[in-house]
Amino acid sequence: MKMILFSRVLTLLFGSHILLLLICGMSNGTDTDIYCLRSIKDSLEDPYNYLNSWDFNNKTEGLICRFVGVECWHPNENRVLNLRLSKMGLKGQFPSGIENCTSLTGLDLSSNQLSGSIPTNISKLLKFVTSLDLSSNRLSGEIPVSLANCSYLNSLKLDHNLLTGQIPLQLGLLSRISTFSVANNNLSGPVPTFQKCSNFSR
Repeated sequence: MKMILFSRVLTLLFGSHILLLLICGMSNGTDTDIYCLRSIKDSLEDPYNYLNSWDFNNKTEGLICRFVGVECWHPNENRVLNLRLSKMGLKGQFPSGIENCTSLTGLDLSSNQLSGSIPTNISKLLKFVTSLDLSSNRLSGEIPVSLANCSYLNSLKLDHNLLTGQIPLQLGLLSRISTFSVANNNLSGPVPTFQKCSNFSR
């Protein structure tokens, strides 16, 4: 009888422990998304105050889903799906804190005044991104080879920047790419061959 009771207690404790881990995991996931947006806001100059709606004092679940330019997986869950921050006059370098938006699939920072280089580790910052638009900025340097590791990409727009060097031929390994644009830069050399790209602009 004592052994049965002891076994039931252990089962109950184990079940409670697993449940607690799941809850903590979900909480940490949404916390990282909040930290992601906070770091983006802190790292960029916002001369027209578009990001003023990003008020992190209110801890209500799903609040960030009402922020300008933020789309969530679910309106009541602090998990970012897409960031659409184009034409806001934002200044600064590519926000490295974006890696904390761990469920992000779409990023649009086009038509701003971003400068500096595209991070060489961008594939680690944007692990699941399917659409990346950095066009019409002031980004310089070379296109990082690591973009070839963003295997879910189907749209990549880097046109109208100050990029130099060659287009990494490894980008041709992106089997899902249907839109690729690097026009109006200072690029040279051969162009990668894409299997499915129907909308190409160099």
